[in-house]
Amino acid sequence: MTIKSRNILNNAFTGMGFFSIFLLFASLVIILAPIFIKGTGAFIFKGTVEFRRLNYEKFGRGNKADIQREKKAVKGFRQKVYQLLDAFAKQVDDEEVPDLSKLLSYETDLRELKERIHQLFGPAPGEPEPVMMRDRFGKTRWDQATALMKEILFIEKWDYSDKSQMGKKILVPRVQEYKGTSLEPLFPYLQANLENMLKPQWTFYWRFLTDASFDSHLFGGIGAEVLGTLYLVLGTMVIAVPMGVIAAVYLTEFAGAGKIVSLLRVCISTLAGVPSIVFGLFGLAFFINTMKVSNSKSVLAGSLTLALLVLPTIIRAAEEAVMAVPRTYKEAAFSLGAGKMRTVLTVILPAALPGILTGIVISMGRAAGETAPIIFTAAVSVGKPLSLLETLTQPTPALPWNIYNLVTEHEAVEQIRHVQFGMVLTLVLIVLLLNLSAVIIRARIAKKLRA
Repeated sequence: MTIKSRNILNNAFTGMGFFSIFLLFASLVIILAPIFIKGTGAFIFKGTVEFRRLNYEKFGRGNKADIQREKKAVKGFRQKVYQLLDAFAKQVDDEEVPDLSKLLSYETDLRELKERIHQLFGPAPGEPEPVMMRDRFGKTRWDQATALMKEILFIEKWDYSDKSQMGKKILVPRVQEYKGTSLEPLFPYLQANLENMLKPQWTFYWRFLTDASFDSHLFGGIGAEVLGTLYLVLGTMVIAVPMGVIAAVYLTEFAGAGKIVSLLRVCISTLAGVPSIVFGLFGLAFFINTMKVSNSKSVLAGSLTLALLVLPTIIRAAEEAVMAVPRTYKEAAFSLGAGKMRTVLTVILPAALPGILTGIVISMGRAAGETAPIIFTAAVSVGKPLSLLETLTQPTPALPWNIYNLVTEHEAVEQIRHVQFGMVLTLVLIVLLLNLSAVIIRARIAKKLRA
């Protein structure tokens, strides 16, 4: 091969390398950018007076005098809304609308309108306090309030006039339906005074990470889910790391070569390729139904199941790290009179520690993000934060399972988009922090070993 051909190939491979890095970076940006943008909406948003009232009543946060002053200020603006609704309702009840079909339409639409006003501001003055928490407060977020206001101001209809196309959705101003009635002034009044009736303010809600959720995540934070995820990850590592490192040391330093050892390595590699849902079913059948580690789902059962899931990764990473230790290290230790076990504990393991830590942290990231193994063994949709002793017998909410559950099965899925993206962002940040900590720890340990 000529020098010219070699240079062309070198440049080509270099270009391909840079192009691959660019594609990887672009893919990460495309995937993570929406998560970060929408996820920050769970922490930074315009909170209404209803949010501040909720914070005070449920968590005791805020100034009581300021909240009372805000409630008094918005009450005056809201009062006119209720007066207009009551006046029109009286007209409908007294059948003052001459057109019977129009009267029936008004009765139906008025019920829907009152329900949306109730969702926007909470119960009207004089109404009994509702049982459900979602009915006791209005919209706590300004973005949700404006979306609901759009439903109040416009009626969704479908235009089928063009026979060559499917029906086209159009928004008709609701005020057109009430031309000449006492309710006509309501809609321009709502549009002009919505801010005065909800008092939106920019809010940094960092306690989203620690607050408990209320009413199926319609209010509050994700504290139970974050704590449950940390419990599962720590429990998994406590079980899997000693077993994995000991197994790796045995296979590389004590077992030698043989058919049984080869079979063990094949089994470990096979175990790494087993689908995670199989581990979940195995955990349910073995740890809960057979071993009875708990009466039903529990953090302990979930941790044992996840430990089996990540064990092959830890074993393989620890094996590679131990085998990468220079042979001269062992020979020097033996020449100084150190025994096999002392050499392993004081020379080989410290030198292999950076590689072992890499495998451990990768496994922690996988344990934090797994859903299938904990569905049957540890996770529940709704629950309170657990104490350390309760993890032995009680199930817990966890970020991976709750993300799936809130996206697919929640009754008010559109109203809690900020919670869904906030959970995803939190889980991504946990995994990124774990990997960053691994890089930092590995660099420090490697620096000490070089010194």
